[in-house]
Formats: sequence, C-alpha cells, structure tokens
Amino acid sequence: MGLLADWQIRKLIKIEPFAEESLRQGVISYGVSSYGYDVRVGRNFKVFTNVYGALIDPKKFDKSAFVDIEGDSCVIPPNSFALAETVEYFEIPRNILATCLGKSTYARCGIIVNVTPLEPEWRGKITMEISNTTPLPAKIYANEGIAQILFFKADEVCEKSYADKKGKYQDQKGLTLPFVVGPEKK
Repeated sequence: MGLLADWQIRKLIKIEPFAEESLRQGVISYGVSSYGYDVRVGRNFKVFTNVYGALIDPKKFDKSAFVDIEGDSCVIPPNSFALAETVEYFEIPRNILATCLGKSTYARCGIIVNVTPLEPEWRGKITMEISNTTPLPAKIYANEGIAQILFFKADEVCEKSYADKKGKYQDQKGLTLPFVVGPEKK
C-alpha cells in the first residue's frame, strides 16, 4: 500500500472544487500538497452546548445538544466540540483508502480535527469533528484549510466497498449528524 503523490491525487481522486496549493496571504493554506490534499472547512457549524441538558446518544441523537452557526468563522467554547463540513466533495476510488490529520496551525492552538477513514468508493462532503482542548475560546475560519487528507492505494482491490455495503453516510451533501440504522420493518 503506497501513499499517493500530488500528481496521482490530481489524476485519481475526484475533488470538487479542486485547488492547487499556493501561498495565500493571511489564509490558512489549502489545496493539493506533495502527498495530500488540505481541505477547507465550510460555513456551517454545529457547536455542542449544555444549555438544554441533552444527553449525547449515537442511537438517538438529540438536536438540542448543539447550536447552529453559519458564517465566515466560528468560535468554539473552551473544552468544547463542533461538527463542520468540508467545502470539497470527494469520490474515493475502489482501490483507495483515505485518512485525515489536522493541520499544524490549528493543532498548535489546541484544536484537534477528527475524521473517520474515507473508505473505498465513499462519496460526499466530509463531516469533521473539531475539538477545542484549551481552556480558552478558539476561532475557526471558514473557507480556509483545517485538515489534510492522505490517500493510500491498496495493492489489491477490496471485495466489498463502502458503496457495495450501502454505507449509511454515502452521498452526504454536507454536515451529517450521527445516526444508527434501525431494524427493517416487516
């Protein structure tokens, strides 16, 4: 299994809109890099709050657990958490697995970005989890870089892809909340 280089990412991975990495004054970098693609965070955020005393339950997610924020930036409270979406839409080929790591600019500010692996043949905008691990409020800038996606090409093609499994997060159009698929009704 090998890591894709910049020219392979351009050729093999569908990313829309695609950006070449270049120095942008006053902006946290984004676009294709030597061995990855730096994604931008979109303008929609869901910031977790304890105002309504909601319980976080992945099987029965309570929408009162967060507040919606749309804008050019988002302030995440101390020791709190937000969900956000990428600007970019991805289509992962059947023989590729992608992982995500936070960018150093935010990591050095105590901001941790988590994204589960992008499985073979997964499609959509990425929903990312952003944690503010500091005792201070933290500002996140929309339409700027937040994390890097690394693409790994497998030596062999998988037997069953995310599309074959009809994965529940397939074709996400944007920020998607957690859910568990219920039993089939007879």
